[in-house]
Amino acid sequence: MGECVRTGPRSCSFGDVQMFSLAPYVVNVTAMNPLGTASRLLPFLLENIIKPDPPENLRVSPIPGEPKKLLLEWSPPGSWPFPEYFPLKYRIRYPRVPLTPLHPQIGPYEQTSYTLTGVRPRTLHHIQVAAKDFTDSGEFSDWSLPASGTPWTGP
Repeated sequence: MGECVRTGPRSCSFGDVQMFSLAPYVVNVTAMNPLGTASRLLPFLLENIIKPDPPENLRVSPIPGEPKKLLLEWSPPGSWPFPEYFPLKYRIRYPRVPLTPLHPQIGPYEQTSYTLTGVRPRTLHHIQVAAKDFTDSGEFSDWSLPASGTPWTGP
């Protein structure tokens, strides 16, 4: 695999790694300080450490004539390569207003839109979305920036 090229104070990057390798990659991590040196070999499979960036452009819209529904739409993270070939699945959370420590979550869903039903009419809802590799490899992204919306309150 070669040497890890430093990309930040606590990170580095390898070239020429492959997903779904039959053998794990092994990284030799060495820590040095005035008291000495310690090393450890850490095996990993690339697909087990995948973590996408959060979804982008989350929009929350009322649905005309539907006082208990909201339309949610978002885009895959711009950093995710070829989402049409390597799809993501999504989880949605919508804390109750006023904010409580409990955040109801639903999903995962495969599409980049969702109709949220059973929401409180005339109430502002704050919503976030997280993404994960479709094959369930790795972990969910951090939550997207929140978007807010109120269900339809028409005539």
